[in-house]
Amino acid sequence: MENDPITVSGRRPTIRDVSRLAGVSFKTVSRVINDQQYVSAEKRERVLGVMAEIGFQPSSAARALAGHKSHQIALICDNPNPWFVYEVQAGVRERCEADGVRMIAQPYDRASPALLDDIVALIDQAHPDGLILAPPACDDRRVIEELQRRRIPFVRLLPGGRIEGVPATSIDNEQAAYRMTSYLAGLGHVRIGFVVGERSYAASSQRLAGHLRALADAGIAVDLDYIRQGSFDFASGKAAADALLDLPAPPTAIFAASDDMAAGTLVAAHRRGIQVPSMLSVAGFDDAPLAEIVWPPLTTIRQPVRRLAIEAADLLLAQSDSIERRLDFQLVERESTAAPPSA
Repeated sequence: MENDPITVSGRRPTIRDVSRLAGVSFKTVSRVINDQQYVSAEKRERVLGVMAEIGFQPSSAARALAGHKSHQIALICDNPNPWFVYEVQAGVRERCEADGVRMIAQPYDRASPALLDDIVALIDQAHPDGLILAPPACDDRRVIEELQRRRIPFVRLLPGGRIEGVPATSIDNEQAAYRMTSYLAGLGHVRIGFVVGERSYAASSQRLAGHLRALADAGIAVDLDYIRQGSFDFASGKAAADALLDLPAPPTAIFAASDDMAAGTLVAAHRRGIQVPSMLSVAGFDDAPLAEIVWPPLTTIRQPVRRLAIEAADLLLAQSDSIERRLDFQLVERESTAAPPSA
């Protein structure tokens, strides 16, 4: 029993817990773990005592990360939604600041033929202690294989699937979309349009899968005319909504896989004189600030992007063996959805 790890609030202890309970800085704990100098005997004894008391055991990967000297990590991020990018950067930066680590943000152009070369150049020039891969870089096999070959620690943020031994933070995109479509079906909607996100993002196929599963469970036949491709941005959402609303039997509800695309759907409806939600229900995904600014405010899925980024940075920086952290989503009901108009 003495060697069994003791959880802190139902989870595995981390370096943050040791730092807090011992009343010392992260750097002091790191120096004790790596048997470095510049730590007083009293503090060293205190840290070791806390580690023994809560069952803290640093992982070998974390030891390797702590041994580097650049004190900076790189964030590889690309997304058509500026809010998403800002939240990811803010979350990673917040966690890095707690350890005195610098964040380097590297844009990710998935269409660039020199993409891998650019990332390799970043590694060779900046020597980051580790990397955080946001979508869609988190699912790029070329990037992942290069990092594994170089034995550089990295964490995947919102990946499309698991890779053995590679840390990741995520939400259940498939279940979140299932929840929203089931909610719309529960209101009485049968003709439900769906706007899919950018093809290169794993979240797009995950959300589509959840939508289709919810239709099946609700006994609603899948009509491919009600599924339209988008790109996670306003313009693609409007274009998709226009195509859906031009159908002979247009949907009474449209679920867009991002709030930006849902905002485009609202504009398409308003320009046609279609009242939301009395004539058309509209739902989104993200719960970006935009969701409360548009009219009517959007019913949407709230995904905790900043917290996901904080947890991703913590997986990279904390001395623990944790591999995956899955956070909860929330369906936020606002004024953009209601029962369908009576026939």
